[in-house]
Amino acid sequence: MEAEKRIPTHVSIIMDGNGRWARERGRERVFGHFEGVESVRACTEASVEAGVRYLSLFAFSEENWGRPGEEVDALMKLMFKSMVNEFETFMKNRVRFVVLGNRSRLSETLNAAIDDMMARTASNDQLTLILFLSYSGKWDILQAARAIALECAGDPERIDALDFSDIDSHLVTAGIPDPDLIIRTSGEQRLSNYLLWQGAYSEFIFSPLLWPDFRKEAYFDALDEFAKRDRRYGKVK
Repeated sequence: MEAEKRIPTHVSIIMDGNGRWARERGRERVFGHFEGVESVRACTEASVEAGVRYLSLFAFSEENWGRPGEEVDALMKLMFKSMVNEFETFMKNRVRFVVLGNRSRLSETLNAAIDDMMARTASNDQLTLILFLSYSGKWDILQAARAIALECAGDPERIDALDFSDIDSHLVTAGIPDPDLIIRTSGEQRLSNYLLWQGAYSEFIFSPLLWPDFRKEAYFDALDEFAKRDRRYGKVK
């Protein structure tokens, strides 16, 4: 396939830099989060246009619960409002909406809104938009290990037969292809406890742009860069 036509099936983005973007403008951090919603919209539209099948966004980590309460409350309200506001766009562009993470820490109101949006968009088949909320890679692996341990308790043969697919099927991402491309904005170059298992062979692009400045042009540039990569998965061609 020609390089310019190689489109990743799954693109995942660590949305970083909202707070810095706001501070540079003399505003509160939450102002950056509000502006970042426009980047979410732009990248979602760009994914549909490019033919990407899965777009996942790291919206809120388990570690983020340690942020000031006012910022956390504002973020949760923003996520609720954004889901409601984007429903018509999801339906128009046939976007399936999914939230993954430790949802036990979310409020009943937000969980109810998430369940409603997921149910109403479940049949959409153009793009699956995944929001990782209250998520961490270590938590994901731990909850999978606990589930497998319960299933294998007292069964040595079952334990001996475990393979990578058993881990895959117990992660919250079960049924979702691993990300081909992980993008992190703001110039930081680390995973920050995100998709530690699933990102084993992902390509990485670290953009110097702060998330509110990462729009369609930057997204398409990242897809072009991905198309040039030679993915060997540890093998020799």
